[in-house]
Amino acid sequence: MTCARVWPMEVTRCDRCGHQLRSADRRSLQWVWALWLTGVLAYIPANLYPMLITKTLTGAQSSTIVGGAVEIAKHGDYAIAAIVLIASVVIPIAKFAAIAYLALTVQRGSRATAHQRTLIYEAVEFIGRWSMIDVFVVAILSALVQLSVVASIQPGPAALTFAFSVIFTMLSAQCFDSRLIWSAAEDHGKAQHGG
Repeated sequence: MTCARVWPMEVTRCDRCGHQLRSADRRSLQWVWALWLTGVLAYIPANLYPMLITKTLTGAQSSTIVGGAVEIAKHGDYAIAAIVLIASVVIPIAKFAAIAYLALTVQRGSRATAHQRTLIYEAVEFIGRWSMIDVFVVAILSALVQLSVVASIQPGPAALTFAFSVIFTMLSAQCFDSRLIWSAAEDHGKAQHGG
């Protein structure tokens, strides 16, 4: 948990929590990009390999994230299929795009206001806590559906790579110093006014 108290530049120690204050570090963007790229690379096999492997008396069946959602929709559970697609495809891609956008706007400037970009950052942080929902579903299904000879569900290789993708994306978002948004906006304002 962070204190988040704002102090003037000349103050060196927080009176609320007692920690040493430090300025935003532009070098943190290197960590943001490195972790972001690792998350993207882990997300690719998470969508290509099976997430679940179901074994029954009649044989084994494996399904990817999208394939599983399509299978759920075929059985008439459209709401659950939509939740799976949103949680597994839409939200991760939106997080990748948002983190990349924030890092690029800090480096190159943006027409969006610092307040708008801060709202995007807060949305990414809020969504981060729900990102592991797929991994939890796979773990719960694997634990519950173990009927020995009759049927069993096991996590596929995509479960691990999806978990890695989520973890690295969350770390990338945490490495992003939101104060850089305001510093970049201030620098851009000074450059426009010739100061």
